[in-house]
Amino acid sequence: MLAIYFFCAVAAMFAGSFWIDHLYKLPDAPLSFPEKIFSRGKFRKILLTIIFFSAIIFCAEMSTIQAVRTLTAIFFLALIMMTDFEQYVIFNKMLIPFAIASLPFVVVCNFSFVNHLAAAFFGGGIFVILMVLSKNGLGGGDVKLIFVLGLWLGVEGLISVILSGTILAGFSALILLLTKIKNRHDVFAYGPYFCISACGFLLFDFKIF
Repeated sequence: MLAIYFFCAVAAMFAGSFWIDHLYKLPDAPLSFPEKIFSRGKFRKILLTIIFFSAIIFCAEMSTIQAVRTLTAIFFLALIMMTDFEQYVIFNKMLIPFAIASLPFVVVCNFSFVNHLAAAFFGGGIFVILMVLSKNGLGGGDVKLIFVLGLWLGVEGLISVILSGTILAGFSALILLLTKIKNRHDVFAYGPYFCISACGFLLFDFKIF
């Protein structure tokens, strides 16, 4: 069974990595390090394989619909995590299908549309305000990511993800500043930390409150 899980993880890795490479090659791709695509992505396939393989194992005990929902979300979250770490960009071409994919699960899992729409618009609205106040310290991609996570997680889940993601991002930024890998004027990718927190919520129902 583990061999099948590994095969599925590798297949998902190749599909996801191919998609990322395709988006990087688009003429209007807003890459921050276009000359460093290879060097900044050299561990991508290994990391994606580990993420997908681990997720499949953790989902093995879930019901079929819960496992499909969780693995679908983690597939998108892992790819968004990679592009934001590698090039500080979250592609609309990933966010749109990620958002659309949430809708069937809201119906099948008998979730409240009102709750999930409220989470999306309320969370996205707050992050728009934060983006303005931070003078674009937060990017538009982060705002749209929070909107989509609201569609997937609902109010309670989104609040947990925002709080835990903010703590993770702050802790990581502090380490990078103390080790002088970055200074306070450098660009910092927040999206991956919300993705990591969302994966934790989906896999383990992790809540910070």
